[in-house]
Amino acid sequence: MSERTPERVRVTGPDRRARPRPRTGDIDEETPLGRIYLASLLRDQLWLAARILAVLGITIGSIPLLAFVAPGVVDVHVAGVPVIWLVLGVAVYPWLVLLGWRYVRAAERNEDAFVDLVSELER
Repeated sequence: MSERTPERVRVTGPDRRARPRPRTGDIDEETPLGRIYLASLLRDQLWLAARILAVLGITIGSIPLLAFVAPGVVDVHVAGVPVIWLVLGVAVYPWLVLLGWRYVRAAERNEDAFVDLVSELER
């Protein structure tokens, strides 16, 4: 039998672009200080979600309200379809994607700020 040569394996070091993980002892051990850290992050994330939902409710929620307040808007048609239905069925989705994108970006910024805070305080 002939011996097979082993497959080559690429060995690399740690990713140098990766951020070092902070020590999260206070959070993991659920100390009073760790609870304060975590509560601040949760408060920021909740406030962000409330703001995004408020913008969503005001913008998209006002469309049916507009139809109720100004009934003439319902009579406007494009290609036989009421404009209000086109707005609610088509134009809303790019707005939802934009709001979702903004939420994710802002949530990641909150988390990065939290990591920086924890890293700085534990030095």
